[in-house]
Amino acid sequence: MNKMVVLTKNEILKEIKKKRIKITPFKKENIGPASIDLTLSNEFRIFKGKEKIIVDEKTDYRKYSKLVKANKIEIGPGEFILAITKEKIQLPEDICGWLSGRSRFARLGLLVHITAAFVQPGINNRQVLEMRNVSPNTLAVKAGIRICQLIIERTEGKARYKGKFQKQEL
Repeated sequence: MNKMVVLTKNEILKEIKKKRIKITPFKKENIGPASIDLTLSNEFRIFKGKEKIIVDEKTDYRKYSKLVKANKIEIGPGEFILAITKEKIQLPEDICGWLSGRSRFARLGLLVHITAAFVQPGINNRQVLEMRNVSPNTLAVKAGIRICQLIIERTEGKARYKGKFQKQEL
């Protein structure tokens, strides 16, 4: 029986060399001991205001937010925004991943990915980040910063994500 196993740097590089994992744009220096740092794009979604939102399967977050392109964005105390990675990630059907914030930003009160951190096998898209400032300070984040990390695992069996966000944009 196979177990889910976290891939280390050498294994990640082997999978990239075989073109089973594709990262566009790719920077070798963004691969750490057992993860890949992903960078922040210049696209953000800011929520319009405080209104009652009925949460169900048909609720579209885009109706309640506006798309902003900027090289830097400020997140006030308690604010929540959406962002997206610069990199497009393509995984084969037997590899999945987990998005995680980086501790250097968590120590400032920035939650980089508060929920839905699972990256499905067989995906081919950029990753949306659900960011929240839990500090009492305003935090300014810049496009291009290595904002989060992707931890990669092998799966037992094969699967391909075919859900609503398979070609996600912000």
